[in-house]
Amino acid sequence: MDRIEDAILYIQDTRGLGLDGVLGKVNGNTGRILDKALSGEEISVEESIHLFGITDPDELTALAVTADAIRKEDVGDVVTYVVNRNINFTNICNTYCGFCNFMAPEGDERAYFLSMDEIADKVKEAWDIGATEVCMQGGMHPDIDGNFYVELIKAVKRAVPEMHTHAFSPFEIFYGAETLGISEEEFIGKLKDVGHNTFPGTAAEILVEEVRKIIAPRKMPTEAWIRIVKKAHKAGMRTTSTIMYGHVDKPHHWAEHIGILRDIQKETGGFTEFVPLRFIPWNTRLYKHSKGKVQEGPGDVNQLKMYGVSRLMLRGWINNIQVSWVKQGPEFAQFSLTAGANDFGGTLMEEQISRSAGASYGQYFPPEEFRRLTREIDRIPAERTTTYGIRQMFDRDGVN
Repeated sequence: MDRIEDAILYIQDTRGLGLDGVLGKVNGNTGRILDKALSGEEISVEESIHLFGITDPDELTALAVTADAIRKEDVGDVVTYVVNRNINFTNICNTYCGFCNFMAPEGDERAYFLSMDEIADKVKEAWDIGATEVCMQGGMHPDIDGNFYVELIKAVKRAVPEMHTHAFSPFEIFYGAETLGISEEEFIGKLKDVGHNTFPGTAAEILVEEVRKIIAPRKMPTEAWIRIVKKAHKAGMRTTSTIMYGHVDKPHHWAEHIGILRDIQKETGGFTEFVPLRFIPWNTRLYKHSKGKVQEGPGDVNQLKMYGVSRLMLRGWINNIQVSWVKQGPEFAQFSLTAGANDFGGTLMEEQISRSAGASYGQYFPPEEFRRLTREIDRIPAERTTTYGIRQMFDRDGVN
């Protein structure tokens, strides 16, 4: 089943049979794996590879309905979101990842570098409209070092002391420590000492070297990403976890990647959520120069599988799974919340990285729209903190 419209209609029509009725339409390996997940047993990487490969409509429906049932059992009917602002402080970068069209070389007409005063103004504006978090990432600017990241956190905290800073991928930690000639632990400590709160687990892409060498050969290797995330967790800092998929990767890479995240979580317990991010191809060098060898993203059916399989694989370890309205669009993100996910992400305000790659969304999504879409699927909307504390719960049928 390749057309997402057909898949969604079939899942919606069949869901009415209930979990037992849906599972009764599948057997063999797929049925065994789904039963295993429902009983609370761990799903192996090999079993997840099998689930990523299913094509039968009844098996796809069974995966989505099983993942939704596990979601309901483990985290309930609440769909969370965070009111936040993205601040991409510079797009000047010397890494040249093939999947990115956000970066610009120094001197390019598109290049920019925000001043600390400009960043402080954006933080104040965000606070004034109700944001509790600023998410900050930027290019690997050749003229900045780790001290810039420290000063950036200090500038945010001077502007709004209560603002939660969610900033700097493991690659930026790697870069900051390297430019200062100190250990990664020391650099994480410097950020923590000035009040920094959490790190986004981006720059993961696919945690398999044969893939990373193609899409981002100048980025840090898999081992370094894993090492730095563990160091952040062991320093008491929480991070998200991500996957960016649908380019030169294959489903077995996805299962291996999720397995690595699960192993890290077993050791550290530091991940707050898992965020699948579909590859947006249209304006990227990786896609334009691939001569047809690079996929146009994972496809919508594979995105549904990603939410379902990750819910099963990460059960008991990472309970929060986030959709991406920026990369999927609001309606498909909404449907994904019925296939294993439970978080809508953030309002963002001026997200630029996905839009630069060709996404149609990314500027701003009002909280009331999150609440409307949540109620349409008979779920309960709630505003959360970055680390999933509930700030405000809304009525399932209310007007707020």
